[in-house]
Amino acid sequence: MSPEPPARRARLPLSLRRRPVPWDRQRPTWRDAKPGLIAAALKRAQARPAGNWYVVGSSAALGDSRPLARTVGDREVVVWRGADGRPHAGPGSCPHLGAPLADSPVRCGTLVCHWHGLGLDGTPFAGWEPYPAFDDGVLLWVRLDGLGGEAPLEAPVVPERPAAGRGLTATYEGVGVCEPEDIVANRLDPWHGAWLHPYSFVDLTVVGRPATEEEAEDRFEVDVSFKVAGRLVVPVRAVFTAPGPRTVVMRITSGEGAGSVVETHATPLAPDDRGRPRTAVTEAVLAASDRPGFAFVRRAAPLLRPVMRTAAARLWRDDLAYAERRWHLRATGRFPG
Repeated sequence: MSPEPPARRARLPLSLRRRPVPWDRQRPTWRDAKPGLIAAALKRAQARPAGNWYVVGSSAALGDSRPLARTVGDREVVVWRGADGRPHAGPGSCPHLGAPLADSPVRCGTLVCHWHGLGLDGTPFAGWEPYPAFDDGVLLWVRLDGLGGEAPLEAPVVPERPAAGRGLTATYEGVGVCEPEDIVANRLDPWHGAWLHPYSFVDLTVVGRPATEEEAEDRFEVDVSFKVAGRLVVPVRAVFTAPGPRTVVMRITSGEGAGSVVETHATPLAPDDRGRPRTAVTEAVLAASDRPGFAFVRRAAPLLRPVMRTAAARLWRDDLAYAERRWHLRATGRFPG
């Protein structure tokens, strides 16, 4: 896909599909979506180091007066901002009598237990040991060495993103009855896009993939058009990669919004009341464009973010249903392959 000519940069990035192909007449992709190829890419992703870092939410969700709480695996975690704005994290149980710190307020950077007023400033106290925390400006991370079991890294592996202040960011969070690998496997199958999500994607062709199941680097390259309305579409080329065991990144490499990324992070949660695994999906969309009119888009961010989250929620309604089914088939020994 060649770059857009300079003369067209100021115009809207829309194309008109000449002959839309009905959903049931598009080329089947099941022969290309080889189970062994996807499974091998998933296995390689799971072997890449994450340094025991887990995404626990969006940076925007963490204010100055209330903590953010999440149970990652079997670890109850609480995160709050110190007086300098940096995140602190630690066990979600008060070291005094076990009160839930998730219900406690933050005062001047100190988390004050609402049960007896014990204050935690992010340093060790009476057996309460903090967890390393990291705010990358879009997402919040916590390092749980006892859960991950890897060699720890000083900071999480954060994918390359559009320069700060250049893009428009929106995040979506959802929860499914599945394991992180089911989320990652879904994302390492780009062939399903136009079949499962015809309301968003059309004319999808996978133009690059790992050459063999033993390929060292996983790059799934896709030509696809995002539907706008009717026959109006925005064609792009995008590349899917898995930089870690719980992360998949889609990056637009040419066409409108080149450099934009969609990061999908899967975080294991506590099991549900039936003992089934649960996984949180945190997806960050970081849209960018060199068009002069994109400055207006950034100014309209408060209005556009809910629209972007709604679009992501619609996609994940379908993808989480598949991830949950994938886990169920694996758990009952009926998954193909």
